[in-house]
Amino acid sequence: MHDFVVRHWRRYSTANGKKMFRYTMVSVVSTVFGFTVLGIVFGALHLWTEVPTAIFANVVGIVPMYYLNRSWVWEKTGPSHWRREVLPFWAVSVAGILLSVAAAEVARHISIAHHFSHTEATALLLAVTFAVFGFLWVFKFLVFSRLFRVAPPKATDPNLTRSPDSDAAPARQLPPEVELEDGPRDPPAPRLEHRQEAHPASLA
Repeated sequence: MHDFVVRHWRRYSTANGKKMFRYTMVSVVSTVFGFTVLGIVFGALHLWTEVPTAIFANVVGIVPMYYLNRSWVWEKTGPSHWRREVLPFWAVSVAGILLSVAAAEVARHISIAHHFSHTEATALLLAVTFAVFGFLWVFKFLVFSRLFRVAPPKATDPNLTRSPDSDAAPARQLPPEVELEDGPRDPPAPRLEHRQEAHPASLA
């Protein structure tokens, strides 16, 4: 038991482990919230049938789940970007709602076909919804990992950056042809003899 706790604590201490733990906690909150809404609206109050209840339970949790995932799980700060963050998040959430609606419709047809009581129909709806949540848990984690990814800081070359209050002038680089292993050498002197031999009449 002690080794189990230590091993999982070390895994949690890593960046990926902490992110996975927080994402799991957000998923637990979302699942408990959705099940509570299903149980109250469909089981206790008898307000709607399975499909409208599933839609309502998913829609009311989109906004708090967005901010919990963005700010707490992936620790992203600053204003949200509508095209790169908000709209994709809503698209994934709506896809999850459609899948939940389809599952709720299947549960409704099964309950009608087998003449389930209201208690049995409620239990079936919760079981189907739990299975859908399990699939969406993995799918959304993969999508949110790309959606809320924080770009690492860009590395700068210390040789190309200089303090603004420094008065020292940048070092002048020598041409590559005059740089040797034992130090720089003088450039070759002009060959005047060649010019004199080429024009002997000018020296007479």
